[in-house]
Amino acid sequence: MIPTPFDYARATSLDDAVAKLKASGGRAKLIAGGHSLVPLMKFRLSEPAALIDIARIPGLSGIREQEGRIHIGAGTVHHDVASSALLRDKCPVVADTAAQIGDPQVRHRGTLGGSLAHADPAADYPAVVLALDADIHLKGPKGWRVVKASDFFKDLFTVDMEADEIIVSVQFAPVRAAAYAKLHQRASRYAIVGVAAALDVSGGRVESARVGLTGAGSHATRLTAVEQALAGQPLTPAAIGAAAERAGAGLTHVNADIHASEDYRRAMVPVFTRRALEGALRRATASTAGRQRSGPSSSGTRWR
Repeated sequence: MIPTPFDYARATSLDDAVAKLKASGGRAKLIAGGHSLVPLMKFRLSEPAALIDIARIPGLSGIREQEGRIHIGAGTVHHDVASSALLRDKCPVVADTAAQIGDPQVRHRGTLGGSLAHADPAADYPAVVLALDADIHLKGPKGWRVVKASDFFKDLFTVDMEADEIIVSVQFAPVRAAAYAKLHQRASRYAIVGVAAALDVSGGRVESARVGLTGAGSHATRLTAVEQALAGQPLTPAAIGAAAERAGAGLTHVNADIHASEDYRRAMVPVFTRRALEGALRRATASTAGRQRSGPSSSGTRWR
């Protein structure tokens, strides 16, 4: 339970952190909250020669809206995401998800960027950024790069990110008609199965849907069969239920461990897909009712 010796340095800026990473030759690791990295180091599953502390880099944390998109800094802790008034108003699924991560101690130290970079197969954020079709902004020695969430998660603890790159922010268009449903492991609060669903609705029909799954496989993935089943369908419980039945289609590998067997996880995927879609439906219905109360009928208006 004691890590191997390592050097420690605190980065004073984003450019300083990138330079320190490059100088390490791939032998350093970034640390902000440390809730993913430190346990690995204690078990000696990760043995970095140096830790570069990015927790106090100015501008790396914070939540704002700019030109119709939400920007969340990679250093933003889960508690700040969960309690954000902006997210609660414009995109509540993100705040809801953050509120379900771990316990208060974890939420006050763990960061959005750390969770995405670590890409634990049972982490919550990956499913949500997939459902929101988010852009992940990175910086490295070669400059800036943007990776779509749908391209970011590659395999077990593997993402589209070089050893000398840093996640700087996550950006997405706000979606009110979205929800996250999770079967959590009681001790850790990790997802045995977690599903995030986001709907684009117009005239009482689903124009498009994005559904992200975590916990079931080696990495977070989109449930494309469900998305295709919903496209063009009326915004009704019947359509939601029919689409959710297809949630297991295309899942070639499903996890099995001490917390849940493969068969149990397979059985739970459509259950929690339906719950996430029903949550998105409730938010869509509530938004439509609110618009109609506040002015002329908006039944022909497209909204997210």
